[in-house]
Amino acid sequence: MTNPHIRVGLQIPSFTFPGVGPAELFETVANAAVAAEASGFDSVFVMDHFYQLPMLGAPDQNMFEAYTLLSAIAARTEKVRLGCMVGGMTYRNPAFLAKTVTCLDVISKGRAIWGIGAGWFEQEHDDYGFQFGTFTDRFEKLEEGLQIAKSMFVNETTTFDGKWFQVKDALNVPKPVQAGGPPVLIGGSGPKKTLRMVAQYGDACNVFGDASVVRHLMGVLDEHCERLGRPKADICRTRLGSVVVGRTMEEAKATLSKRFGDIDAMPAEFQDRLRTMFIIGDVDTVCEQVQALKDAGIDGLVSSLIDPTDTDAIALTGETLRRVFP
Repeated sequence: MTNPHIRVGLQIPSFTFPGVGPAELFETVANAAVAAEASGFDSVFVMDHFYQLPMLGAPDQNMFEAYTLLSAIAARTEKVRLGCMVGGMTYRNPAFLAKTVTCLDVISKGRAIWGIGAGWFEQEHDDYGFQFGTFTDRFEKLEEGLQIAKSMFVNETTTFDGKWFQVKDALNVPKPVQAGGPPVLIGGSGPKKTLRMVAQYGDACNVFGDASVVRHLMGVLDEHCERLGRPKADICRTRLGSVVVGRTMEEAKATLSKRFGDIDAMPAEFQDRLRTMFIIGDVDTVCEQVQALKDAGIDGLVSSLIDPTDTDAIALTGETLRRVFP
């Protein structure tokens, strides 16, 4: 497996659009992915959830099954890498998940990224009948699943007898197109567990936070790499965040206001919170903020947009981010 070299990624986190019914829904999402590819994005990600997340909408809003969607997008695109940002190990048997990710890699002719994490959305687990368990349980499952899947990507058969998962002489044929299997991107900012697993098993990481937080986390990751004898440059370091860019600052604020109302009329505390959640501004302002994150140690930015189907916004965002990550 190799560093996936993610520089400019687009995450599509929602699938509820005014006037778009189920019959038109996939075409709408596929058009966004095609627009991203044409606009300089090197990767497209979707969420691996069964319900919309609480901070984005209600549980009864549209949510695609991630790998079915990614395989369909693979048939409409040619260059962008495709993955979940990020998957949950608790949702599927890891041997089956390895088979699923391999299938995506074959369909896309070697463009799959295996984005994976421990899982956190308890309601989904309760409603679907998946065991949620404790924080420790979920991270133990993540580590066992990483070992199983990475073996199935490369070995003829895989046998594993763990605390949570067992497989015996499991086959995975055909093998992934990418030598060694799809790059493994582990999502999360936990310094002790998550970043240690990145150094031990991952080809990429994805974290959250402002430039000071990112700089600290990258330092922690470097320490794990040094302790485990892993070259630091092996790991692609990305940060997920929402980007609102306009030709002018006023245009960017107007876009944000479509989602939250008149921003300037909001209390200062709410405005400060938005600034921590979104990278907002004209092209130069957004470039300055993204450059600060790059200087803090990231190799690429994965962004979500207010309206992920707005092809003009996709084009402007891709053009802007490519200035920082050419």
